[in-house]
Amino acid sequence: MADRVRRRLVIEGRVQGVFFRESCRRQAESAGVAGWARNLDDGRVEVVLEGGAGLVEQVVAWCRTGPRQAVVTSVQVLDEEPEGLDGFRAR
Repeated sequence: MADRVRRRLVIEGRVQGVFFRESCRRQAESAGVAGWARNLDDGRVEVVLEGGAGLVEQVVAWCRTGPRQAVVTSVQVLDEEPEGLDGFRAR
């Protein structure tokens, strides 16, 4: 896939204990985007997304609000080289 991209997101706010990782997994799988999500010790969530540029951007846009219970205050987005991830895991 020539337009394959990889984005690393660090999401701040009330994003732990609100099913953010699992909801993100569902969004990514629905869009056909690979990657993973994990809680960080400081209360943030880190997400890596890999796939077609437009599809990844759809999931990035979702991460800016997250699930209903979340309150997202900041999303850092870093571009990285794709690694060929397959599937999505909520760690």
